[in-house]
Amino acid sequence: MGVLSDLEPKEVFGYFEEICGIPHPSYKEKQLSDYCVKFAESRGLEVHQDSLGNIIIIKEATAGYESVEPLIIQGHLDMVCEKEPGCDIDFEKDGLRLYVDGDYVAARGTTLGGDDGIAIAMALAILGSDSLEHPRIEAVFTVSEEVGMEGASAIDLSVLRGHKLLNLDSEEEGYLLTSCAGGCRANIFLPVSYETRYGKRYRISVKGLTGGHSGAEIDKGRANSNLVLGRLLLALEGALDFGIESMSGGLKDNAIPRESAVSVVVDGEAEEKLKALVAETEAVIRSEYAVTEPDLHITAQPDGETEARTLTGGCREAVITLINLLPNGIQSMSADIKGLVETSLNLGILKLTESQLELHYAVRSSVQTAKEFVVEKLRCLTKILGGDLTLEGVYPAWEYRKDSVLRDDMVRIYKEMFGKEPVIQAIHAGLECGLLAGKIENLDAVSIGPDMSGIHTTEERLSISSTGRMWEYVTEIIRQK
Repeated sequence: MGVLSDLEPKEVFGYFEEICGIPHPSYKEKQLSDYCVKFAESRGLEVHQDSLGNIIIIKEATAGYESVEPLIIQGHLDMVCEKEPGCDIDFEKDGLRLYVDGDYVAARGTTLGGDDGIAIAMALAILGSDSLEHPRIEAVFTVSEEVGMEGASAIDLSVLRGHKLLNLDSEEEGYLLTSCAGGCRANIFLPVSYETRYGKRYRISVKGLTGGHSGAEIDKGRANSNLVLGRLLLALEGALDFGIESMSGGLKDNAIPRESAVSVVVDGEAEEKLKALVAETEAVIRSEYAVTEPDLHITAQPDGETEARTLTGGCREAVITLINLLPNGIQSMSADIKGLVETSLNLGILKLTESQLELHYAVRSSVQTAKEFVVEKLRCLTKILGGDLTLEGVYPAWEYRKDSVLRDDMVRIYKEMFGKEPVIQAIHAGLECGLLAGKIENLDAVSIGPDMSGIHTTEERLSISSTGRMWEYVTEIIRQK
């Protein structure tokens, strides 16, 4: 028996557990994509799979629903893959280790992938049902959403007939999402050169941060480990002579990084000063983030005498300057919607290679020109120090639609089922609805989902009871004529 076999709704959690057993990181979704193809073929459903692994599965209307407008149900196949130090999971080969904790499903040592595995599970349960009455269902499963919505950008939707889309990529029950920010990945490359340095090597680590989703949780006041590391190096820069041998931090541009590290080389007489500066910087930053980052720690561990290749003095200064001067975090709040972040960016990945420093940002804004301005600021500052900037995964904002029949119907159904009004919300995180709206004329879209917390982190949790309620809600939406 599976870990989730006793949970209700059984069909949804059954598919979800199977999905969690199939590796599906971004760019590596083929196994899960093929699983969906086999699912459809075994049930005689029309299925389309493109070269990227995007999937469209079509189930014709049941008796009495032939004249009802088709409904598109959409989610993404990939998951953000983060794991705790010491976890031996290989995301490209291994399934997740699920467990149940009260009302929650989680994975031991890793992200859960409820974002967006639960959407795929619900869609499969709908497609596989022999009892649910429904119009023509057009299920769309995209790849590479978490790395720039590349699947949604490339998918051919010409086989679809529907103009109503139910996106299942949200994480808060009772909220109907009707617009979201647009965004892109900004990749910065700064050429570097090295010299030989003799001395004592110290490995400095920033650990224990909370992390989180760079869209949904950028306003929580959490520290970015890459920026903490940059600030520490800035403190060292003005106080002692040292060399930078290696440096890295973060795994995904759209996840607020939790851990970063640098290997430095100093003269023997500078060891005590180095340790004192690390301790002082740690105390300052822990004080500033006492509420949001209670477990933040910066440690400096000696690693013996060494002859190492370290950045030249000029390159070291340029690297530290770039990390500290480039903008990060919230840039502006919406003037139209109280509490909504309008524009932000997140330094999700920092990496020093043999030839260059790489900085990878997730840039978001609900205003196209504001997003472009942030990118240009990054470009200008980078150019001054001799670097370059490239863009990937550019996607548009999903604009609010004043005349939405789907939204109005969903509000009515929610009130009838649960006795209260749902919240109509715009979010700062990115959803694929904007890209899909550019491919389907007059698309009417709403995004919903069950309660999840800690997405994009190893603290990710999916509520069992909320999943049950959202399943009942989704199926009732489908039954409506």
